[in-house]
Amino acid sequence: MSWTFTTLKSAIQDYTQNTESTFVSNLPTLIVQAENRIVKSVELPNFRKNVTGTLTSTNPYLSAPTDYLYPFSLAVLDSDSNYSYLLNKDVSFIREAYPSASTTGTPKFYAQFDDDTFIVAPSPSSALTVELHYFYKPTSITASTDGTTWLGTNATEALLYGSLVEAYTFMKGEPDILAGYENRFKEALGKLTLESDGYNRKDAFRDGQRKVDV
Repeated sequence: MSWTFTTLKSAIQDYTQNTESTFVSNLPTLIVQAENRIVKSVELPNFRKNVTGTLTSTNPYLSAPTDYLYPFSLAVLDSDSNYSYLLNKDVSFIREAYPSASTTGTPKFYAQFDDDTFIVAPSPSSALTVELHYFYKPTSITASTDGTTWLGTNATEALLYGSLVEAYTFMKGEPDILAGYENRFKEALGKLTLESDGYNRKDAFRDGQRKVDV
């Protein structure tokens, strides 16, 4: 079985026995919240992509793609297309290690500065080509042109129970029912995680760190 936006909305109303207009009008938002929770909880290889960009000379900031969710790796490419992977740190580390943005060289570290921007350190001494490998925000089932999505087809339990958790939270429903749906949601996430881990173990790099194949 797979979900479309229409069938998922209907199932949520059936499970909650709630067809009140305010509740129904908020279902798209509740479903999106469930989708976001899924993709932030499990590193699904289906939602990874690569893009290239340019770091300009002496500028430590790099804009994130509009569909960016969180990073997998960031690398600098030299003229022979060799990759040098940056280590993922937090902003405080970069600020302490490189307190002056005027310190230049080949970047070694990167951090997410805000929702839309990365910061690298040291600041590049020349323009550099970079490649960002990242997890992206998939098209929501609420906005899909044909009403179907990868989550709606391949993560049916997680999407249903995640949506029911959001729905019962919105309704301020019975705590025991909410807890039951939360447990079912976590079980479904566990299944997705096992599938994802099997794929990710084959990757050579994670956040700039070499991985060992098993």
